[in-house]
Amino acid sequence: MDQVIDSPKLSVSEYLQEQNDKTLLRFLTCGSVDDGKSTLIGRLLYDSKLLFEDQLATLERDSKKRSAGGDEIDFSLLVDGLEAEREQGITIDVAYRFFTTDKRKFIVADTPGHVQYTRNMATGASSADLAVILVDARKGILPQTRRHSFIASLLGVQHVVLAVNKIDLVDFSEQRFSEILEDYRTFSSGFDFTSFQAIPISAKCGDNVTLKSQRMPWYMGPSLLEHLEGVEVGTERYTAPFRMPVQWVNRPNLDFRGFAGTVASGTLRPGDEVVVAKSGRSSKVASIVTMDEDKTVAHPGDAITITLSDEIDASRGDVFSSLEHRPDVADQFAAHLIWMAEAAMLPGRSYLLKIGRKTVTATVTEIKHKVDVNTFQHLAAKGLELNEIAFCAFALSEPVAFDPYEANKQTGSFILIDRFTNQTVGAGMIWYALRRSSNIHWQALDVNKTARSELKHQKPVVLWFTGLSGSGKSTVANIVEKQLHELGRHTMLLDGDNVRHGLNRDLGFTEADRVENIRRVAEVSKLFVDAGLITLVSFISPFSSERRMAREMLEAGEFVEIFVDTSVEECRERDPKGLYAKADRGELKNFTGVDAPYEKPELPEITLNGDNETPEKLAQQVLEYLKREGHW
Repeated sequence: MDQVIDSPKLSVSEYLQEQNDKTLLRFLTCGSVDDGKSTLIGRLLYDSKLLFEDQLATLERDSKKRSAGGDEIDFSLLVDGLEAEREQGITIDVAYRFFTTDKRKFIVADTPGHVQYTRNMATGASSADLAVILVDARKGILPQTRRHSFIASLLGVQHVVLAVNKIDLVDFSEQRFSEILEDYRTFSSGFDFTSFQAIPISAKCGDNVTLKSQRMPWYMGPSLLEHLEGVEVGTERYTAPFRMPVQWVNRPNLDFRGFAGTVASGTLRPGDEVVVAKSGRSSKVASIVTMDEDKTVAHPGDAITITLSDEIDASRGDVFSSLEHRPDVADQFAAHLIWMAEAAMLPGRSYLLKIGRKTVTATVTEIKHKVDVNTFQHLAAKGLELNEIAFCAFALSEPVAFDPYEANKQTGSFILIDRFTNQTVGAGMIWYALRRSSNIHWQALDVNKTARSELKHQKPVVLWFTGLSGSGKSTVANIVEKQLHELGRHTMLLDGDNVRHGLNRDLGFTEADRVENIRRVAEVSKLFVDAGLITLVSFISPFSSERRMAREMLEAGEFVEIFVDTSVEECRERDPKGLYAKADRGELKNFTGVDAPYEKPELPEITLNGDNETPEKLAQQVLEYLKREGHW
């Protein structure tokens, strides 16, 4: 016999089925600091009678501590979980809460209002169907209101509620509500929201939160909870073409081979024809397998394993799609990028890009414009700082399958990962593919790198000398090349100062220009290696990420990092060009070792002690390495 839950009319299985049949709404609360976001969520939970007795007791006790013995309940304490949040009365991290009513299930994200935590708000908006944007009735529309509205629109949030909070503090004024509504409509007119509802509320007092307020007879619309229960969401994923990124290839034995993943959009049935987006290979679905039983139909959000009628090649990161509506496949695209890291984003710097289950190397090749989120103007930019948003062009190491973000949020979004720290540094929304790569192909050449190397009787390599200004790297590189020349070796030396007289004469010494400086030199070095030359590069190259980028352009064994390890004190003592003295006087900005950083190599192939050895002895160490590794 089924166990009875609360009501004698519902068994356990009936109760669970009832919950399963309810639709789910994901929404977030956002807005400026102290607009009452956490209080609103606390009030929703409290008025919906969704708190346990121990939670209520804790809430009442903590509220008394906050108000020095007062009896008023502080509903924000239900959501603000971090100690720093409770001390300051603000939200810092994204707090997620689940609750349910008789009509619908909800997952709500309470996002912070401070400008420095804008990235947290973007995180909450990325999975939301609806945004509740709070505005303090006394303050009206603030810059953060504009910023959060723009980000919600950019991230594809379809439904918006403008909750004019603290209406009790302006005497429930209809005029004040109308003024704020008009101001919001004016600046948000270009946003493509599917639905919009403005509601005057008092989260603290409960007016128009779960029930209609009797103190605002002039307002004829629904309460907030009524609107949340009734808004229609989630149909887009069902009507969109079928997409399923492959999580892994399921091969428990020799008789079974399936492709596991979660359906991103569309529906799938046995007998449907699907295609691997990247390769174009197609087959029919033989079965849809789950842990419990085979399915006759799979819907968005279902975790499934599909078996195919034919043996086709697909692996983790590939995308199965419907045959009639295939996604784009390209190695270049344009996308909006929200930058989430303290360190600036610089074009040309290499990052990891993760889209679905696929991870590739990527660079931002161009910042087309930066968006001023307060005025929505398009501005020129050479880099991106924390929380800034830009429209950029991306180049990837290999083609990937994707849809425009507005067509499919699941397959049109990606994150950028710092290759050194493995931290997520950016979130992107793809707008369209850049088709230039389809018209540019590698030209087959009869004389290749191997043929050129054999003619010269040497193995080509890049000797990358790095170190502080004055460390002696150019001197050592010059001696090495001179001795290689005497041995009959074919060489080319690229020196930092010399290159800036020609190839890189248009670049300065900002961090962005330094990244581009190294990128160009790395590309030229690769061409010299293809020519079969032993190439010597003498550049400060202060950033480890750019040295890593240069290394990855070449084949294994073709890049030798040589760290000329000379202390900054010794470099200052030498100061052959008087640069340290100028930097100390403030006449030379962004000078490495003074007011710009230098990241020492962690595992260089060769480390030269520039403090204690002569340039001739250091050069000899390099020559011995080359001979030992068989470069001639």
